[in-house]
Amino acid sequence: MDIYRTFLAIIISFLILIGYQYFFVGFGPVEVPVEDGVAQTETVVTDPPVQEKVEAAEITVAPVAQSETEKNMVRPDREARTVVVETDLYTASLSEDGGSIQSFVLKDYKETSDADSPGMQMVKVDGKDGFPLEFSWGSVVPNATFYDAGGRDVTFQGNSGTLTMTGVGNGLKIERNYTFSKDSYLMELNIKVKNVSEGVLQGAAALQQSNLPFSASKTISSRIFIGPAYYLDDSLTEVGSDDYEKGPSTVTGQMDWAGYEGTYFICAVLPQNGSSTSLTMASFGEKGVKMQMNSTLDTLQPGEVKVYSYKLFFGPKKLDILKASGSNLNKAVNFGWFDVIAQPTLVMLNFFHGIFKNYGIAIILVTILFKAVFWPITQKGLKSMKNMQKLQPKMVKLKAKYKDDPAKMNQEVMNLYKTYKVNPLGGCLPMVLQIPVFFALYKVLLMCIELRHAPFMLWITDLSAPDRLSIGFDIPYVGGIPVLTLLMGGSMWLQQKMTPTTADPTQAKIMMFLPVLFTFMFVNFASGLVLYWFVNNLLAIFQQQMINRQKKA
Repeated sequence: MDIYRTFLAIIISFLILIGYQYFFVGFGPVEVPVEDGVAQTETVVTDPPVQEKVEAAEITVAPVAQSETEKNMVRPDREARTVVVETDLYTASLSEDGGSIQSFVLKDYKETSDADSPGMQMVKVDGKDGFPLEFSWGSVVPNATFYDAGGRDVTFQGNSGTLTMTGVGNGLKIERNYTFSKDSYLMELNIKVKNVSEGVLQGAAALQQSNLPFSASKTISSRIFIGPAYYLDDSLTEVGSDDYEKGPSTVTGQMDWAGYEGTYFICAVLPQNGSSTSLTMASFGEKGVKMQMNSTLDTLQPGEVKVYSYKLFFGPKKLDILKASGSNLNKAVNFGWFDVIAQPTLVMLNFFHGIFKNYGIAIILVTILFKAVFWPITQKGLKSMKNMQKLQPKMVKLKAKYKDDPAKMNQEVMNLYKTYKVNPLGGCLPMVLQIPVFFALYKVLLMCIELRHAPFMLWITDLSAPDRLSIGFDIPYVGGIPVLTLLMGGSMWLQQKMTPTTADPTQAKIMMFLPVLFTFMFVNFASGLVLYWFVNNLLAIFQQQMINRQKKA
């Protein structure tokens, strides 16, 4: 009975081809300043008392025009300076114009696998629609604020370095304090807002982040979710474009982090001490997304200060690094339903890589390990299929004898199974049990950054990309020769030939077409995934050969 194999192939084909589809903004000032004669004091405010919030709500708010806002911002008579921060892991460039990050290049990761490729650029926007980490409060808007860095560069004392940038205007003094670590992608940003006017000011903090999709190679990994995501109220949400392309979309709740993620990298903001109570998203350009973290409405008396604290993470989606960053940032690596299997699988891959320093070898060893775990139950299933094949002549006679009496025919078939102690579903169970393991490994190989640009051997120099053997000229559709994929298809064909079948001749021919279909499907799959499938086929052939020899003996 070989129908289950056809059914399984259809399921796998559908899920792999379609992939997993995942289900998500005027920006600027939330409120404007309000003035009322009050004696000046100097107090640091963490959360305005309820009484103060009520009084602030009763104040009449007078809107400030954008042009007037820009005129009131203090800008020196000089060009904005760019401050460059060098650490062991990245090079960041921050401009005094807006105080935002305009470039963030990772040193340990490249844009492509080419030898002369530059480091991975995490900021994909050109500034036309803003840069990451622009800040607004009340009538202070991001593009009008000049943050003076005082002519200072970032100097590191031990592992830590700081940068202070100060902006003044519209009755406010805003101080941005960045803290960088030499050996960590995690940064800190504390923004101190002080009322230096003679009146009461009212507004809400808004930290903005704009970005475009990270570059993707021509692999199946490009089908993994790319876009805005957030972890709110103990739940991860990967926001589909339909949720914000038609207009601004806002969510509220306990925000752990929000950011822009690709397959392998993420730019995330982690609000601290309740600095964000809502998140607003809107689209710009063709694929751009602007995300804005909003605080509650605050009222500052003259001389009062409010501090908004954030942690920032611009780096790889590597589980151990994300876990160390806290705030559930590790949830950005989303294995879905298969997380309980995928997490240990990733641990094993890294374990074997630590020994052999080659992720290709690690994939082979993990495949062998999984095959060993399922070996006994697979052995039993293959034997059951072999027994079913022996009963095929008797089945044909029963069908011919009772062709006009289906009920009687089914009864006789069941008696035949009982007599020879054969379970018609015995060959299905092993495969069903292995499906979750396959998809867990499938997700790991697609999403784990460890395989990105990781070489295996010979022509396979990137396990996250399709395997191609260059022959000096391009072959239509594939470019070079997909050697590993062809070997995988050949091994699948051989496995089909060796596996017992109870199918009729027509169905058997259809089954023999599956290797061709799978070869075509796998042509543009990551070579790491193809390697797993190829090794798994070889082990299945070996196991079937052992069973065939036992029967002959």
